[in-house]
Amino acid sequence: MAKKTKMTDEELVKAYAEGNNEAFDILLKRHQERIFNYILRIIKNEDIANDIFQETFVKAILTIKQGRYTENGKFPAWISRIAHNLIIDYFRQEKSENHQSADLEDVDVLNRKELCEATIEDTLVSDQIREDVKHLIQELPPLQREVLNMRYYQNLSFKEIAEMTGVSINTALGRMRYAILNLRRIASEKEIVLTA
Repeated sequence: MAKKTKMTDEELVKAYAEGNNEAFDILLKRHQERIFNYILRIIKNEDIANDIFQETFVKAILTIKQGRYTENGKFPAWISRIAHNLIIDYFRQEKSENHQSADLEDVDVLNRKELCEATIEDTLVSDQIREDVKHLIQELPPLQREVLNMRYYQNLSFKEIAEMTGVSINTALGRMRYAILNLRRIASEKEIVLTA
């Protein structure tokens, strides 16, 4: 046991994937306080935070057991990302459950969530999505990254992009198309949710 506690996260993940359940217990002990506190800080409800915490580690177990864990050297970031995505799912579910039909006579039509100012949760989710997109863009090939930055961050037209990069409009459009497809693929591989 003492020897295992000195193992790196990656060594523990590998040991667990090979059937050593004790390795996952050590990973859990190593990261549980930080992950739970992160969830609780955003959710602000201990029971719900506990549920999301348990779901985070269940998802981690399944992913590792299915051989889909690929985040070499980044277990803390990976487990945090799972927790973060589950928090977003929770807020999204809350939002849809709080949406009421205007057909109900005793419902005030103007008392709707989308007419209110953004809550702290909405703001957190939007900020995190923007941050995630910035990181994903860095993983794109340089030409695709360039077109995407010019279009969305500099607000240039495809004609302007084509002129500035010395390519045809069709080439600029093609690069944008591939950039978006690649962003979706990378987000999917990393289990990043890009919608609020």
